[in-house]
Amino acid sequence: MIIITYILMVIGAFFYAIGGLGIYRMPDLFNRAQAGTKATTLGTLSLLLGIGVANPAWLPKIFIIIIFIAVTNPVGSSALARAGYVTGVAKYEGTVIDEMQGYFVEECEIDE
Repeated sequence: MIIITYILMVIGAFFYAIGGLGIYRMPDLFNRAQAGTKATTLGTLSLLLGIGVANPAWLPKIFIIIIFIAVTNPVGSSALARAGYVTGVAKYEGTVIDEMQGYFVEECEIDE
């Protein structure tokens, strides 16, 4: 059980490291938000599962925390990206297609 715990914790640390690297290397807010959210979600879930394997009595609470993180982390990231888009945060020069163009016209007009 201890070996499985360590493996899960190393996997979680790996996702955190990759997430940090993604935030550092990505060119704009939208790519950084995606890289950070996916990596921290997977890293946190892996670490929590590692803790749950080490302490099985904590598993019910850990599953509740995992569900909460799996639901709220992507929603929060989406809200931040949307706020950045509506306020006009600069996109990467290499962005070819803007599929959101025209969706937030009402929100942009309200702010002006």
